[in-house]
Amino acid sequence: MDKSEAKNRKVMAVEKFDLEVPETAHQISSDSWFQVAFVLTTGINSAYVLGYSGTVMVPLGWIGGVVGLILATGISLYANSLIAKLHEFGGKRHIRYRDLAGFIYGKKMYRVTWGLQYVNLFMINCGYIILAGSALKAVYVLFRDDSSLKLPHCIAIAGVVCAIFAIGIPHLSALGIWLGVSTVFSLIYIVVAIVLSSKDGVNKPERDYTIQGSSINKLFTITGAAANLVFAFNTGMLPEIQATVKQPVVKNMMKALYFQFTVGVLPMYAVTFIGYWAYGSSTSAYLLNNVSGPIWVKALANISAFLQSVIALHIFASPTYEYMDTKFSIKGNPLALKNLLFRTVARGSYIAVSTLISALLPFLGDFMSLTGAISTFPLTFILANHMYLVAMNTKLSTVQKLWHWLNVCVFGLMSLAAAIAAVRLITVDSKNFHVFADV
Repeated sequence: MDKSEAKNRKVMAVEKFDLEVPETAHQISSDSWFQVAFVLTTGINSAYVLGYSGTVMVPLGWIGGVVGLILATGISLYANSLIAKLHEFGGKRHIRYRDLAGFIYGKKMYRVTWGLQYVNLFMINCGYIILAGSALKAVYVLFRDDSSLKLPHCIAIAGVVCAIFAIGIPHLSALGIWLGVSTVFSLIYIVVAIVLSSKDGVNKPERDYTIQGSSINKLFTITGAAANLVFAFNTGMLPEIQATVKQPVVKNMMKALYFQFTVGVLPMYAVTFIGYWAYGSSTSAYLLNNVSGPIWVKALANISAFLQSVIALHIFASPTYEYMDTKFSIKGNPLALKNLLFRTVARGSYIAVSTLISALLPFLGDFMSLTGAISTFPLTFILANHMYLVAMNTKLSTVQKLWHWLNVCVFGLMSLAAAIAAVRLITVDSKNFHVFADV
């Protein structure tokens, strides 16, 4: 596409949809592909990896779990590459997911996409707060058994720490050294989980890998686990992350994606498979609750999981922060009193609401299933394939068009089924546990 054609396409799009895209108050085009790769890898190896043995492998078993994770890796790389290749579609750089959808479809889909993405990121962040709270409680239980400090209390503490971090880090590119710190934390809890699980597995040869429950329960848990599979690999905010990478943006983003889905997935695979091998169908939704070993080692792993969750939450909250900062024109020195006060009120309020919901319904596995069903499936698979189909329509063969339509239909059905399964799981858990449960 030459420059004049791109310009005409852009003008036609604006005239047809009357879509005004705001400039951003945050930095763009400032990061190397390697730093962006670390952002992606931080997400994929966040403390959520400590849950996949219980939330993916237990419902699916060895064959379903291993095949499912490998398939989810390949499919997720493919879907994310479609979005990455559309970043400069029409001669314009689309730094937000909703900007890309609005440029291709119009104002209505701009709003729908923003709604889907907001729900996706909000629920992911609620999950991080639950994770951080669970890790904090696990540390407390190691040293005290009086049950004075309950999970809702730990979730509240986690929310306060997340809010302080959010106020201090103005935007995604400012994470800088914190990405390295996050990697160290990830390595600590992953290595500890692998080593202690392996020791337990060797010392406990008798394990049951049977998929538990009645036929109807198995159907719903397997469907929910499918949503967990796609949740494991996808951010729902790829254009926002790609906005930070230096030119050439598509080539550099593809490098980051290849790193994420090759080197980046190895730690996750290791802790997921070894955890399930060690404990079988009794594996919990938080692997560090299963392991046995020195108290100080388990405390170190849980503290690392707590701190890494705080950093990872900031990544997934950044599109919301960017929206608020841009909406209210928060620019200039991040340490200026006006900017600090705004971040304290705006981001503090966002974290406060997230913390309240997390404490109210602290069911981590259910949050993962529901997030995957109602937002990750539509954003990463359905919308990605359909946007690529619409954008590249004249350049695709009939077979390619049918392939993308097949993806849209299959993932649409999977999304519907997974949403029903996730709502059922939350309903069942809500009956078994009261609100603000100490699970």
